[in-house]
Amino acid sequence: MIKKSLFLLIILLVSTSTFAQKKSDVEAIKKLCGCFEVDFKYAETFSPINDYEFHDRYTASALELALPIEVSKDKFVIQHLLVINDTMIIKHWREDWLFENRELLQFEGDSKWSKITANAKEAKATWTQKISGTTDEPRYQGIATWTHANGISQWQDVTDSPLPRREYTKRKDYNIMSRGNRISIHEDGYTHEQDNDKIKREGNNRTLIASEKGYNTYQRVDVKKCDSAQKWWSDNQVFWKGINKAWEEVMESKPGTFELKTFVRTKLLYVTLGNLQEENLSSEENYTKAVQILDKFLQDASADLVGQAAK
Repeated sequence: MIKKSLFLLIILLVSTSTFAQKKSDVEAIKKLCGCFEVDFKYAETFSPINDYEFHDRYTASALELALPIEVSKDKFVIQHLLVINDTMIIKHWREDWLFENRELLQFEGDSKWSKITANAKEAKATWTQKISGTTDEPRYQGIATWTHANGISQWQDVTDSPLPRREYTKRKDYNIMSRGNRISIHEDGYTHEQDNDKIKREGNNRTLIASEKGYNTYQRVDVKKCDSAQKWWSDNQVFWKGINKAWEEVMESKPGTFELKTFVRTKLLYVTLGNLQEENLSSEENYTKAVQILDKFLQDASADLVGQAAK
């Protein structure tokens, strides 16, 4: 009887601790939302190549609204919107936070992704940060636990991704960015530090081209500064919720490895989806057409990846 009572007490304590941890995690994720003045700073720091020419530092500033658009027990979705000159709005990246998620996409280089499954032990108490691009296309996904100590909440992981938008039209010497992400929540905002490696992958061989340091600061400001972004999302959210639903369906239907094509019939994805939005279709018609469009942009790449690995 005593052993049984002790066992039940241990179960209760573990359950209470898990609940408290998850509650702290959710509070940290909530603090990623708001209106922020953002500074982006990147600098290359190292290369093993003797005659490598380091690229110029990159800096930029922006006003950005990080808006919670879906909240449930195990999911927290944030849509980022850039505010240009107070009135012009650009749909930026989207981040889905998923609790104890086991289904992930792994970037393989050259616009190819593989579906992978984490085991239950690996996923225990973790949050997946699923990053999508401006058209809700896959960008990268990382999985890690949040830590809370000394008044600071942090989440950090390392994961492969496509080239960042600041370089993907300018660089051909690497095809994978290995991202070391560290998010730290502070009283007046948060920082996103990055320790990134620029990798050239050929088959199973990975060659380091250069490393860089990223330091992005999100300074919280009066949310009224982002009122125009809030209105823009209210006017456009139905369309983009349909697009995101279409992405989920089409990616689910694809095999273990797929490729996101840059062009279909000489048109870029963002142009094609922009044309779709201008048609002002009903929600159902918009969703149906989006599925048809995305199905053409996502292609089976399993054979290609096997061929690369064999080289």
